[in-house]
Amino acid sequence: MTKSDNKEAPEGFEAPENPYDLFKDWLTLAEDNEINDPNAMCLATATPDGKPSARMVLLKGLDERGFVFYTNDTSRKGEQINENKNAAICFHWKTLQKQVRVEGVIEQVSAEEADKYYNTRHRGSRVGAWASKQSQELGSYDELKKFVEGYEEEFKDRETIPRPPYWNGFRLKPNYIEFWIDGEYRLHQRYLYEPDGNGGWTTKMLYP
Repeated sequence: MTKSDNKEAPEGFEAPENPYDLFKDWLTLAEDNEINDPNAMCLATATPDGKPSARMVLLKGLDERGFVFYTNDTSRKGEQINENKNAAICFHWKTLQKQVRVEGVIEQVSAEEADKYYNTRHRGSRVGAWASKQSQELGSYDELKKFVEGYEEEFKDRETIPRPPYWNGFRLKPNYIEFWIDGEYRLHQRYLYEPDGNGGWTTKMLYP
């Protein structure tokens, strides 16, 4: 697929009624074309007084309820999520010349959903979830390796490693989804979806 094939001409693109259908199409394109982590997204959270912070995380679930990621809820982002449920995510696929921005409110996924995903992770990643005191000060990398070795020893005879109680999944429930397509002379195409209050979506175009 060439660079130009990844764009839709203004007269050739029609926004579907459901934004998730469009997102899934674009994610499939990204999986076929992006070199690394097509599911990478920038997650922005904020403190109760509105001080923001952002970092890259991976999308690990998607359905009509929203966008799911997993993290240690004692981390900086986890603490901010617990204090302020408003958040935003942004996907930027440079190869495709496309971007998706999502704003909404975060909720925690069920324990069953978190367990199911946790058990699909590589064993080393499951051990690492126990060993990492995410976002806390670390004296040296050797200190972290010792924690990893300690948990590897603890779980060496266990086929199933339990999910740490502080390692959870979170779902961003959208109230704003914007799709962006790069255009010549910065005349980009922008399509905004917002809930219509009846289980559907309103759609409008925005000036670039």
